[in-house]
Amino acid sequence: MKMSTRMLQRLPLYLRALRGLEREGRQYASGAGLAITLGFDPIVVRKDLAKTGVRGTPRVGFPIPQLITVIERLTGADADMTAVLAGVGKLGSALLSYPGFRKQGLTIVAGFDAVPERCNIILSGTPVFPVNALTETVLRLGATLGILTVPADRAQRVAEQMVAGGVRAIWNFTPVQLDVPETVLVQREDLAVSLAVLLHRIREREV
Repeated sequence: MKMSTRMLQRLPLYLRALRGLEREGRQYASGAGLAITLGFDPIVVRKDLAKTGVRGTPRVGFPIPQLITVIERLTGADADMTAVLAGVGKLGSALLSYPGFRKQGLTIVAGFDAVPERCNIILSGTPVFPVNALTETVLRLGATLGILTVPADRAQRVAEQMVAGGVRAIWNFTPVQLDVPETVLVQREDLAVSLAVLLHRIREREV
């Protein structure tokens, strides 16, 4: 199934809302109700849910357990994927302690850092090793994803260590445009871009 990037970004939000409804004992959810809960355009929600292939019933809604199962498959939340994280400063430490990753099928199995005081410790249940052990450890653990939260001047080198260890994708939180093989996927999270979009929207509302 081909999905736009925007739809992929909305799916985890649907999943979170549906799981909440399921915990409340609800069996069905309407597209209109999800749109109100999430602040989405009802037309967009209706189109997204149609692409899941799950059939809804008029005046009843969509079966929540079935929607959850399908969206978990589409987002990879039903998979058991492992990751390593390089750079356990403030941002890296916050990511290590985030419990939502496990709900989406991702487990961070090791952290790495160049600062000796941050190494050979357990941080939020995750062992942290010296960065020079990165490639060997990734090979041993068979991690699929590398999360990059190191200083910009070290990003390319550490990314190369991740690739040498066999990661298939890198989640890049640095401002650096990485040079990696085409076979390695890179998702860049540019906080400056996100902030610029947010500030622009604030100014639009003030006009």
